[in-house]
Amino acid sequence: MAWTWRFEKADGTETAPAVEPEEFPTQGDAESWIGEVWKELSEGGADRVTLFEDGTEIYVMSLHADAES
Repeated sequence: MAWTWRFEKADGTETAPAVEPEEFPTQGDAESWIGEVWKELSEGGADRVTLFEDGTEIYVMSLHADAES
């Protein structure tokens, strides 16, 4: 089982991350990592991220502190 992130602009187009991710063995590991680097990712041009488990979309999250989703 692998957990991965996709990095997107506000319009949903994929963008390269400012911090290179890895595949994570658990959802908690993936979420801990995003919690540590979200600001760098946002400053690097990503507006939101999508978490996947083995290619299945789990959720989308904004990288902007003032956003609700």
